[in-house]
Amino acid sequence: MKIAIVGAGFSGCVIAHQLAMDGHKIDLFDSRKHIGGNCYTERDENGIMVHTYGPHIFHTDNEHIWNFVNSFEKFIPFINRVKANSQGKVFSLPINLHTINQFFDKSLNPEEAKDFITKISNKEITTPKSFEEQALKFVGNDLYEAFFKGYTQKQWGRSPKDLPASILKRLPLRFNYDDNYFNHKYQGIPINGYTPIFNKLIDNKNIILKLLTEFSSEMSEEYEHVFFSGTIDSWFEHKLGVLPYRTLHFQKEYLKGDFQGCAVMNYCDEDTPYTRITEHKHFSPWEKNENSIIYREFSKDYELGDIPYYPVRLKDDKKILKDYIDLALSINKVSFVGRLGTYRYLDMDVTISEALNACDMFRVCIKNNSKIPVFFNNPI
Repeated sequence: MKIAIVGAGFSGCVIAHQLAMDGHKIDLFDSRKHIGGNCYTERDENGIMVHTYGPHIFHTDNEHIWNFVNSFEKFIPFINRVKANSQGKVFSLPINLHTINQFFDKSLNPEEAKDFITKISNKEITTPKSFEEQALKFVGNDLYEAFFKGYTQKQWGRSPKDLPASILKRLPLRFNYDDNYFNHKYQGIPINGYTPIFNKLIDNKNIILKLLTEFSSEMSEEYEHVFFSGTIDSWFEHKLGVLPYRTLHFQKEYLKGDFQGCAVMNYCDEDTPYTRITEHKHFSPWEKNENSIIYREFSKDYELGDIPYYPVRLKDDKKILKDYIDLALSINKVSFVGRLGTYRYLDMDVTISEALNACDMFRVCIKNNSKIPVFFNNPI
C-alpha cells in the first residue's frame, strides 16, 4: 500500500518503521525542519545535549517498550530529582518525608508524618470536584498554597478551582525520603539524545521523508491510507472550533559553570512568571561541560501557529472533541493517532505502545480485508 504518515514524532516514526518493514511505501510528512517532534534533541554551540522543546525523561514499567527503545539507542539510567522553589526556599518534589519535615520544621518519622498530614488535610471534602479540592483533601491548605496553587495557575492559565481533580491524582505523596519524581521500573535518557532514535526508525528505503511540508486533507486522495498525528481539529480546518491546548515558550540563557545544581527547578510562587528552569547539561550527567544552558519555561494558551503541548480537556473541551470524533468517524482512509490526533496527554512509552498496537491492528485489517479503524484507542 501507499501510505501517508503525518507527523514525524514517536507515533509517526514508529508506525512508519513497522509498516515499511512490511513492504508498504511510506511518505512521512512533517511541517518542521526536523524529525522527532517535541522529543527532538540537538547539541548546542558548546556541545551540550539540549532537549529543544523541554526535557524528556523516558520512564515506563513496560519491559517490551523499554527493550524496543534500547534497540535503537542505549539508554543511561537517569533519576529525575525535581526541586521546588517556594516562598524563598528550596524543597524536594514530589512531596516526601524530607519536604514535610523541612517545610514544617519538624523531624517526623513516616507514621508520625502520615498522622500529621491526615490532621491538616481537609476532612470536609469527601468527593473532590476540582484540582483545588483534591489538593486540600490530599495535603491541606499550607502545602497546597506552597507547591500547587501558584504553579498550577501558571501552568494551565486557569484557577485550580476550574481544573479537574484528576490532574492531581497522578502526583505521588511519599512518607519516606524517596525523591525520585517517577515510580516506574525503567527510567533513563538516550546516551546521544533522542534524535538518533528517530533517524534509525525511518532508515528504510520504503520511507520518503518530507520535511517543511504541510499535509492537507485533499492530499489524502493520493494515498490508500493516512495516519494523522497532527491536531484532530486541524484536519477539519477547525470548522467546529479550535481545541484548547497549552503551549510553551522558552527563554534561553547561556552561562558558565553550574547555574542551579539540578536538572529541573520548579518555581511555585505565582508572582514568578515562569513555571520552571531546566539546566540541560544535568540531563546528561555522564558528560562534563564547563558551560551551561538554561531554559526558563513559560506556559500560555495555544493560538494557531503555536506548537501544541498539553491538551486542556475541560468539560466544554470534551464536547467539541466529541463533535470532531463524530466527524472523523464519517470519513474513510484516515486514522488519527498520538497525543494530538486523539487529544490526550500521553507519555512517550504509551505513545510508542499505542503506535505498535495500531500497526498490529492495521495488519489484521489488511489480512482480513476489513475496515481500518479511525481511532485505535478511544479518545474520550
